[in-house]
Amino acid sequence: MTTTRLARLLATAATAALLTPLTPLTPAHADGPSEPPGTEPSATAPVEVDATDPDLKLPEGATLAGAKVLDIKSVVEDQSGDERREDTNADVTFALQAEVLFGKDSAKLGPEARARINTIAAEIEKHKATRVRVFGFTDDLGSSAHGDALSKRRANAVQAVLDQDLNAPDVTFEVRGYGEQYPIADNSTEAGRKKNRRVEVSFPRTAQ
Repeated sequence: MTTTRLARLLATAATAALLTPLTPLTPAHADGPSEPPGTEPSATAPVEVDATDPDLKLPEGATLAGAKVLDIKSVVEDQSGDERREDTNADVTFALQAEVLFGKDSAKLGPEARARINTIAAEIEKHKATRVRVFGFTDDLGSSAHGDALSKRRANAVQAVLDQDLNAPDVTFEVRGYGEQYPIADNSTEAGRKKNRRVEVSFPRTAQ
């Protein structure tokens, strides 16, 4: 290759590099997870198993995976359905129905609310948790924007009482309003919509 031709190739490559737009870096988010705990997709099985195989033999050359502790969830709901507690190996989650805490379409805490939030604060202290998540949810009635704003105001109201009860500067709160996202019941019935109108408080558990 001649010196002149090599020079032309290098010049062309440099020009192409200058004209190619740079891919922008994805901005980092430091405000915690964007989805509530428990909504992450489950991992798929690494090896397909033929359920009709009478012997369920492993493929040739395959070995059993190491033993592991499965995350077992315990769910306890009071008889009225106004409050639910979920315990896993990692977290404790309390779900309080909106009607128990607030008036209709309101973020002002009612007379029963403080006693219930006090109980949750005592559990947070018991587990010595320093990271607490307070998430608000609504049903799908009304506009999505209204539900987002109302659920955030309700989460803020619950967080304010927890903060006052705990009076612990080392506790960090993550407060979010998800509106009609992540329903736990059928929004086509009033019973289902009532379950979806809720505030959830979750925190890491310690070994008891």
